[in-house]
Amino acid sequence: MGTKIIMPELGEGIIEATIAQWLKEEGDPVAQYEALLEIETDKVTTEATAEGAGTLLKIFVPAGETVPVGTLLAFVGAPGEAVEGDAQTETAVPAPPPPSTPGPTSARLGHTNGQPAAQSRYTGRISPVVSRIAAENDVNLDLVTGTGLDGRITKRDILAYVENRQSPIVNRQLPAVAGPVVVEKRAPAPVSGEVQPLTAMRRSIAEHMVRSKQTSPHVTTVFEFDFTAVATHRAAHKEQFARDNARLTFTAYLVAATVAALKEHPLVNSSWRDDGILLHRDIHLGMATALDEGLIVPVIKHADSLNLLGLARTINDLADRARQKQLRPDEIQGGTFTLTNHGVSGSLFATPIINQPQCGILGVGKIEKRVKVVGDAIAIRPLAYVSFTFDHRILDGASADYFVAAIKDKIENWQ
Repeated sequence: MGTKIIMPELGEGIIEATIAQWLKEEGDPVAQYEALLEIETDKVTTEATAEGAGTLLKIFVPAGETVPVGTLLAFVGAPGEAVEGDAQTETAVPAPPPPSTPGPTSARLGHTNGQPAAQSRYTGRISPVVSRIAAENDVNLDLVTGTGLDGRITKRDILAYVENRQSPIVNRQLPAVAGPVVVEKRAPAPVSGEVQPLTAMRRSIAEHMVRSKQTSPHVTTVFEFDFTAVATHRAAHKEQFARDNARLTFTAYLVAATVAALKEHPLVNSSWRDDGILLHRDIHLGMATALDEGLIVPVIKHADSLNLLGLARTINDLADRARQKQLRPDEIQGGTFTLTNHGVSGSLFATPIINQPQCGILGVGKIEKRVKVVGDAIAIRPLAYVSFTFDHRILDGASADYFVAAIKDKIENWQ
């Protein structure tokens, strides 16, 4: 018996996703649990696998299409087996409404023959993609016809509406002016190059970063950390951790020290709200991870409950699965503080942008040997610049510095 490949549920509130690419073609053999395709949402790209072995007999949804959760995507079975789903309509991708020719009045304004059209207010759920498109194009969702499940507005619906609507000023009476109006038309200057389409991840990163800078006043303070004590401890315990299936990296020490400092300075583990500052009881530490196509922030949930070995294992697991596109959406949500180790790419110094709605983000530069004055002597030590960008509505310079100083003390005096 064949296996249906269905668009999976990718997390709470995610009701549709995009087929980023198919990793197999029709007719290709498929092993059990082998990755078939990549699925993309606004927040994460993940792989979908086959529950059973066989041959990929049919692909119902091509790459680039956005479809609701539960949609039949493909069918895997034995060669020559009848494909289930060819005649199914309940899971087929809904066809977009045929483009209608807008009347003499503005469809955007909802008028027909000079009278307001009867519209029922849209109260259904929408995906983040639809919400973004509506905001960017100033779309009143009451005027969009939804073809999704229970009349839900899909990405295809809102794109068709935006494409076919008329300009809202097309039939407005222009004010009379004295004398002729001369409008000089200039051809745009040619621009060489090609446009690279935005992925959902890149668009989401761009929107999140712009929104963060517009939301909170960013201030950055910088310290220099001496990692001598940590390097010594790591050299002594690296093999022991490896026997326990954990790669002991400097990141594990930084996370442990940051968690301890957050417990000492709870105001840093907070979020700004109009009615006050929300102090988070749990410490869920985000760990920025670079991917080829962007940046993702897996979250170490309840980081304060893990020792150094537990943190090392969790960091390894989340980073590996992030690069393999195997994270679940809930694993990149709910963070209360973020650490980004930009030094892995050679960067010495950076001023990261806050991951809203958090209070701040810690940036760690490249750890390298430099000359340092120790007492009255010159020594060579493994040093790194550590920056802390914080929300100045919540923290002042002194309170931010006390927090970073606590991390520095733990790193430089690691036992």
